[in-house]
Amino acid sequence: MKTTGTLIAAFGRQYEVKTDDGEILLCVPRGKKSVFACGDRVQVAGTGPGQGVIDKLIERTSLLYRSDAWRQKLIAANATQVVMVVATEPSFSDEFVSRCVCAAEDQHVKVLIVLNKTDLPAGLADARARLATFAALGYPVLELSALDDVEALRARLIGETSLLVGQSGMGKSTLTNALIPEARAETREISEVLDTGKHTTTFARLYPLPEGGGIIDSPGMQTFGLVHLSSEALEASFPEFRPYSGQCRFRDCRHDTEPGCALREAAEAGKINDHRLRQFLEFRAECESARRQAQGW
Repeated sequence: MKTTGTLIAAFGRQYEVKTDDGEILLCVPRGKKSVFACGDRVQVAGTGPGQGVIDKLIERTSLLYRSDAWRQKLIAANATQVVMVVATEPSFSDEFVSRCVCAAEDQHVKVLIVLNKTDLPAGLADARARLATFAALGYPVLELSALDDVEALRARLIGETSLLVGQSGMGKSTLTNALIPEARAETREISEVLDTGKHTTTFARLYPLPEGGGIIDSPGMQTFGLVHLSSEALEASFPEFRPYSGQCRFRDCRHDTEPGCALREAAEAGKINDHRLRQFLEFRAECESARRQAQGW
């Protein structure tokens, strides 16, 4: 018998699917290809008690993933919001935040930046200064301590399917457990099903929120490759560049050394952040180099 459901956990070639009737099935894809992500809507067929096979992927509204020259890592499907967790300590990478913002903008997904560990004041001023660029672009920055009170964040999650991303050590798991106390127990249970503990930090899981909506907790990561974005898509993912799109003297301007570049002129006039322009050029060079590597050039 076939039914539809939501993929609520992804680990290797095994997936946990919650059917629309509320049944939990441990599923594998039909065939050799595994192209599913946490949050996907799928059609499944039961193969035994608590077991199933995924027959069909239902069209996504968004897909967030990272990529380098050699592979793509699917993170979450059908998310409506990306919540980037950074902290006062250890120090976070503003480049990582920029990369996540690009991925979200490309998929037309909302962005929320959470500054965690505000109870540790030593790095607070520096963290605020590095997030000021993003706040100036209109991205909301929410300050909190996961150990004290997460209700302000909970209010921003209601009705959304939010992907939590962050570098290791930012306190993302602490936030998840504060929002959903049963999350820790569910992580242990799936590890027992898989007969291994190594998956506790390497798979994504979707948790429903009692108030409506849900959060997808993803593994901590140190890099976020954007090789899957074309140069045009990458440029479009910097929203402050959009007013200057098509305004350069040369139609094929690369915003590097060409005369009459609208982006460089805007940066020189202080209308866009020069650091962000340099990041774009670095990301584009990295993506183009990786694509050449992948093609064997």
